[in-house]
Amino acid sequence: MLIHGSLCDYRYWRWQITELAQHFRVVAPSLPGCWPEPLDALEVQAPTQTPHSSRYGMARHVDAVVGLCRHLVGEGPAHMLGHSRGAQVALEAALAMPERRGGLILADPGFPFSGEAATTPVHMEIASRLGTAPLDTVIGEFVDSVNGAGTWRRTVSWFKEMVRANAWTLVPQVHDIHRTINAADLDEQLNRAVLLVGGELSPPRYGSRIDVLQTSLSNAQRITVPRAAHGMNLANAPYFNDAVLRFLLDDPAGSSGAV
Repeated sequence: MLIHGSLCDYRYWRWQITELAQHFRVVAPSLPGCWPEPLDALEVQAPTQTPHSSRYGMARHVDAVVGLCRHLVGEGPAHMLGHSRGAQVALEAALAMPERRGGLILADPGFPFSGEAATTPVHMEIASRLGTAPLDTVIGEFVDSVNGAGTWRRTVSWFKEMVRANAWTLVPQVHDIHRTINAADLDEQLNRAVLLVGGELSPPRYGSRIDVLQTSLSNAQRITVPRAAHGMNLANAPYFNDAVLRFLLDDPAGSSGAV
């Protein structure tokens, strides 16, 4: 199961689906509140009839992934690959299904850990300008903040269309900023092989998350995707795909019977 991150939907995995499907049954959902039924400005700014929190939020997304796994494969193995915000969805879903086998891949996770000093997430101030500043200015700043200056300007059209379609999902993410992961308990609670993936050019905050996870998890491997920043599965898809496949096919549950 491929779990996308902020401002994305299932289209984010366009360079992974076909490649991974040669070995596995691949499921790439758009999380609730994302395209093709994304939150819009009216729903977020005046949520009187359909509160956006009921459609978009970490708890809702974790429940959706857990439910989808149960619906598709019963109690069988299910591998999960989550990118950025999707890495937290994948990790929390794995923790909610301790009995289920399968590999867990966390690509540039950005979540806070319990006990850390509180910080202001990069998207909080950016999201506050939605509806007042030009849309491309706001989402362009967000994309540049996670991938490097000038990324939005150089981005291909299909990616820009995806980000524009999911722009307003940036707002409800603010409600999850204090949702932390307890690193001290992870090794005991997480009964899965884990692959930690970072981009060579990713902002340091993502590498710091991987550092903590690598220290906390005895069954974790770590790789760095060369010549790539936060969107490493797009910028260097061949390297990324090969690393994912090698990890999953070496895993005891890494068979064609797994999602």
